[in-house]
Amino acid sequence: MSALAAILANRSYSISGSDLKSNNALNDLKKQGIKIFHTQSEHNIDVLNKNFNPLIVISSAVPKNNPELVAAKKENFTICHRSDILAELINKQQSIAIAGTHGKTTTSTLITTLLTKSNQDPTALIGGVMPYFNSNSHSGLGKLLIAEADESDGTLVKFKAQLGVITNLELDHTDHYQNIDELINTMKVFTRNCKQVLANHDCKILRKNIQAFAWWSIKTNKKVKFAGLPVKINGSETIANFYENGKLIGQITIPLPGLHNLSNAVAAIAACRMEGIAFNLLKENIAYLKAPKRRFDFRGIWQGRQFVDDYAHHPSEIKATLDMARLMINSDKNLLAKSPKRLVVIFQPHRYSRIKQFLNDFAIALQNSDLIMLAPIYSAGEKPIEAINNESLKSCIQKHSPTLPVIIAKQFNHLPVLISKYTHEDDLILSMGAGDINQLWEQLQNNKKSNRWTNLRIAA
Repeated sequence: MSALAAILANRSYSISGSDLKSNNALNDLKKQGIKIFHTQSEHNIDVLNKNFNPLIVISSAVPKNNPELVAAKKENFTICHRSDILAELINKQQSIAIAGTHGKTTTSTLITTLLTKSNQDPTALIGGVMPYFNSNSHSGLGKLLIAEADESDGTLVKFKAQLGVITNLELDHTDHYQNIDELINTMKVFTRNCKQVLANHDCKILRKNIQAFAWWSIKTNKKVKFAGLPVKINGSETIANFYENGKLIGQITIPLPGLHNLSNAVAAIAACRMEGIAFNLLKENIAYLKAPKRRFDFRGIWQGRQFVDDYAHHPSEIKATLDMARLMINSDKNLLAKSPKRLVVIFQPHRYSRIKQFLNDFAIALQNSDLIMLAPIYSAGEKPIEAINNESLKSCIQKHSPTLPVIIAKQFNHLPVLISKYTHEDDLILSMGAGDINQLWEQLQNNKKSNRWTNLRIAA
């Protein structure tokens, strides 16, 4: 929503909006002259200039009883979904839309960075903060628009991009999709709406169900248009040979560790090649690639412990992130300030429905840790499900790994105390989740300043 607001304001639309919390994105919008309300009430609708027939834009997260939405309906204002506005932008400009269960934000960020450094100046609307612009949007003067096409609510079927990029596909968002077939059918509509499709050949579900104009792979250079086969992997970078149509055209060094990031980068390079960007120019600019914020985001050092924040909230994402983090343990080849000795994972489960669906998968994915702390489930507006909580996840983890220490935080604000008690200097502390776990680093800093822990005792 904030990215849409920024782009539309740059295109001279009069924009206002509301959010109950303050953040950097809202501060940036205020600098653009956008009016931000920090309450959600009828007043915010009443003060709109009715002579200009205001258009009310909502996201899937807005409930039907939201006071602003109720007031807008009383006024008979036109109301549309966020995806309708994004579709207008995507469908009226030469565009690249990036879809898939995992890696959308990173791949979108890498494509935007490469195109920008290649003098294309694209417009971009991304689901995370792009380091190159320190923003989740950029209003460019070039012909291309780059957009993340989120499948969570099925609205990506509205998008008609010149190039659709699909990173992978597996069941998620079980609050919207009852099974994988529903998700596959949604993605099939998306592919039919795109003029061309670039897809990940390494994903079996995509290979079986999706018709693509071109495929990429990091496992084979056979039967694919683009391939990046790893030559050397460590905790700071990945070196790979890059192929087009089975022919080696050069070696690339991706300044991001992990095979999942190699796949994201190969997808980005492939998309740029399909837009006619010379390989040598792309190879030169790969050094500028950085993952978006909250993707293995190094926040700082707290009492000798290195703290990294990550958005991973699905078992596959957790596995990929922990595999990457494990490359850095007791290794000088890493992105961190120093080599850590132990991997401590602090996981905030996201949505009761997701934990219920993938309970065993979460337990298996989290095993690649030396110590686990489990925060309470972040509901994201869902009602609790009986017997689904962080205790049930702990039990499942210990069925697979009886000796792996798992600590329960009964409340989110207990985490700083538990970190102080159970972690050591030279630990890598990796916080993960899609809720408010990203605020944990600030809590550690604030608690340290106020010395709030002096008389606080918590039993884990």
